[in-house]
Amino acid sequence: MRDSKLTIACVLGTRPDAVKMAPVVKEFARFPEHVRQVVISTGQHREMLAQVFSVFDLHPDHDLGLMQPRQTLPDLTARAITALTPVLEAEKPNLVIAQGDTTTTFVASLCAGYVRARFGHVEAGLRTDDKWDPFPEEMNRRMTTRLADLHFAPTDLAEQNLLNEGVPASAVRVTGNTVVDALLSVAARDYQFTDPALAEAVAKPGRMLLVTAHRRENWGEPMGDICRAVLRLLDTFPDTHVVLPMHLNPAVREVIVPLLSNHPRVLLTEPQEYVPFVHLMKASHLVLTDSGGAQEEAPGLGKPVLVLRKTTERPEGVHAGTAQLVGTNPDAVFGAAAKLLENESAYKQMARANNPYGDGNAARLIREWVFEANGIIL
Repeated sequence: MRDSKLTIACVLGTRPDAVKMAPVVKEFARFPEHVRQVVISTGQHREMLAQVFSVFDLHPDHDLGLMQPRQTLPDLTARAITALTPVLEAEKPNLVIAQGDTTTTFVASLCAGYVRARFGHVEAGLRTDDKWDPFPEEMNRRMTTRLADLHFAPTDLAEQNLLNEGVPASAVRVTGNTVVDALLSVAARDYQFTDPALAEAVAKPGRMLLVTAHRRENWGEPMGDICRAVLRLLDTFPDTHVVLPMHLNPAVREVIVPLLSNHPRVLLTEPQEYVPFVHLMKASHLVLTDSGGAQEEAPGLGKPVLVLRKTTERPEGVHAGTAQLVGTNPDAVFGAAAKLLENESAYKQMARANNPYGDGNAARLIREWVFEANGIIL
């Protein structure tokens, strides 16, 4: 027997999943008389997840512990399916919700179908229209779309992508992106860096460039090209310094460390917890990143973003003028950053553009639609 309340299973596996699902989990938790909520962590990025759980006071009911060093995508996918399905069978959710484009998200949509539960997709409708870029995220989100029942689109463009693919209009709502909900709540907190090196970097005179790069398509030579562009920027603009939080993946570190670790104006750090990373963005002059989340977050803090990718499933930022797609060619990266460092009007134009990803009410809009779809009247 299912519980008389609406049973919702929220599934997450990576740090971005946790950040973007936290506002949703918190919103449903406000209505215990109507909702029995089950939070399931696949542990796809276990070491980074614990940080976010602490920040948002999340307490997963199940931790599947899937993270293993250098595991292949087929291994991860197979293990996730066999681990998640029995949990859903036991919990008997009416609705399974996951966000984004990770392996966890695709597997959650598939397993929801296996147990005959409906599936809600947060951040639905993002597309590059290149099956292999980003890999495997573009495949994950396309397959998830085919299996989803409720599509929570972050922007009008994402909604249009879904409609163009034949998703019924009645199954799509534009909610904004929950990352803005999370960002605004954390950015408003008073924060002092506890790491002396970070505190020094933030207080240092001059302009701080925040750099992150970790995506699979940037492993190897593209990662080296990014580092070479950073070195050229430092040589050309002596008032700049760089903070680069490194992903845990050895494929990332084995390129970055030899190229950048000895430069006196580069600070390489361990991956930052969510709160200090938000405040690093606040303190930065410019963000260079291949991260999807940072493309959405930095504009909310008035920081221009240079996207270190060939394509992006978040073109709204590019169209709005908050972000610029520059790829990884060292000349292109250097040229785009140099323009913003040299040209104050160009910098201000990007910094002052409106954030197209929402106003911090996405989780509420998601909850309202779920209640409406299930006949819950407040």
